[in-house]
Amino acid sequence: MCGICGFYDHRAGALRTESELVQMGETIRHRGPDAHGSTLEQGVGLHSRRLRIIDLEGGDQPMFSEDGQIAVVFNGEIFNFQEIRAGLERKGYRFRTRCDTEVLLPLYLEYGPEEMLHHLNGFFAFALPDRRRRRLLLARDRMGVKPLYYAETDWGLVFGSELKTLRAEGSLDLEVDPTAVLDFLCLRYIPAPKTIFRAAR
Repeated sequence: MCGICGFYDHRAGALRTESELVQMGETIRHRGPDAHGSTLEQGVGLHSRRLRIIDLEGGDQPMFSEDGQIAVVFNGEIFNFQEIRAGLERKGYRFRTRCDTEVLLPLYLEYGPEEMLHHLNGFFAFALPDRRRRRLLLARDRMGVKPLYYAETDWGLVFGSELKTLRAEGSLDLEVDPTAVLDFLCLRYIPAPKTIFRAAR
C-alpha cells in the first residue's frame, strides 16, 4: 500500500520540525509497516511509509538525486519503469537500485515537471522537491487510484496520502464543507477535488 506525507514551509527560517513530520507519518503507519524514512531541509519535509514489493532491500525512501538537490517520496507502482529506465540509461543516467521509484528523479531532470508525467504508466502519488529551483511537485495518477490530499496554510502547504496526516500536522482548518456532506449523502462518495473539510483538497 505505502504512504507519503510532508509539508513545504515558505517562510524565512522555516519553523516546521522533524518531530511534526514523524508525527504525521505515524498516522499512516498501517500503510507501510516495512520501512520508513524522512528528510527535512530548507522548509521542505518529506516522510515515507513503505510496504516492500519491488527491490526489497534497495528501495527505501526518500530517494535523492546524485547531487542531493532533488528528492522524492512515492506511493504506487509504475508499470513501465523498466522501459523508462532503459531509455534513461541510454542517455547516460545511472541507477543505484532496481526500484520503480528511482526512475522519477532522472525522468524529472530529463523532461521537467510536466512532460515527465506523460511517460508514466501506472497508479501513483508522489512529492518531488527541487531545491535548486525552490519548487515542489505533487502529482498523482490520472484516475486518482493512489490518494493525495493537500491544503494550503498561512505558511505554505501540507500534504499526505490520507486526510489524517494533514490533521496531525495541526494547521488544517477543520470546518466541514456542507456541499461535500451533501455529495456524500447523494452519491455515497465525495468527488474530487473536494474533501469533507473545506480547506483540504
